[in-house]
Amino acid sequence: MSTVLPSAADTTVHSGVPVSGLRVVVLVPAYNEAASIGATLDGLMRQDRPADLIVVVPNGCTDSTAREARKYPVTVMELPRLEHRKSEALNRAWAEYAYDADVLVCLDADTVLPPNALAAWEAEFSGGERVFLGGSSSKFTMQDPGLLSRLQKAEFATWTDTALRRGRTSVLAGTGCAINNAVLRQIAARDDREGPWVYTSQVEDFELTYRIRELGYVCQVSTDVRAYTDSMKSIKALWGQRMKWQVGTVEDLLDLGLNRLTLRDWAQQAMGLLGVFLKILWIAVMVLSLTLGVFQVVLFWWLVPILFVALDIKRALRIPHWDWKDVLIAATFFPQELFMWLRSGWFLASWSAVLTTKITRRRIDRWEAQYTAEDIN
Repeated sequence: MSTVLPSAADTTVHSGVPVSGLRVVVLVPAYNEAASIGATLDGLMRQDRPADLIVVVPNGCTDSTAREARKYPVTVMELPRLEHRKSEALNRAWAEYAYDADVLVCLDADTVLPPNALAAWEAEFSGGERVFLGGSSSKFTMQDPGLLSRLQKAEFATWTDTALRRGRTSVLAGTGCAINNAVLRQIAARDDREGPWVYTSQVEDFELTYRIRELGYVCQVSTDVRAYTDSMKSIKALWGQRMKWQVGTVEDLLDLGLNRLTLRDWAQQAMGLLGVFLKILWIAVMVLSLTLGVFQVVLFWWLVPILFVALDIKRALRIPHWDWKDVLIAATFFPQELFMWLRSGWFLASWSAVLTTKITRRRIDRWEAQYTAEDIN
């Protein structure tokens, strides 16, 4: 049950008492999230280990996000629309409310944490053997029943399994993660930023994770914390989101260069571009063989899709809360294959956009492009 607070902004309310001596502060940046902020805060109110402070940071909202947030025992730091968007909102809120915290939790306003989340993160940062734990990301999943959402859910499940096997991640996704605040104070002291989050990156969580790892700390995906987040409901919205992620990642990698911390990320970019090349090559071969009248169906060709289907079904059975529809999508081959073609599309488009920016010196605001794609301006 939520408690209605006075409507004055920046009223600080502590919602719990630390269990292990760690002070856990949650920052919830929000832009026009009136429809979802209630579910996000409901999830935080139901935590087995309550947060010591929850700060909602509406940034230039044109809807009732701030009003909805004030119905809960939280701090609301309402800001105008900032030049540097989410990064600047986080820096301001961190400096005012979270500088002295032990653990900082970043949570998007369309994401819900299960009741065990804060307790599990606190335990991860409390163990003496984890003194070098810099950050812990949640395992993301979606619950929307639509086809596009299920494809995104399968993609995130594969990403999560890969990160858990490695025991490392190169992205503490701001959608839902916990960070060692002592490390953030070290990063904030750098000369190239006003706080932990830099303004030159369009994927601020990737750059921040790099800086944490650069200091020798481990960044991981939590084995115990899951987060339920919103999916993109249209191809246009998905394209806008992934172009922001991919363009921002490529720009950061070009700035950071090739080193031991970026080697795996560069390899992923190479694999993505190889996938683009192979798809273009396949189209060229098919068109040329049909044009020359030498096209033939080879029985071996059918073995490759069968292998892909078997692998997709195996992955589908690893999807959180999977059902028969997830397995059917994997078994029918074409939805996953079309999603892979779409992924190759934004890989190619993103590299083209980055190279165009290098030549023209004109940089597209990917945050604005994503807002437009999602129709939330």
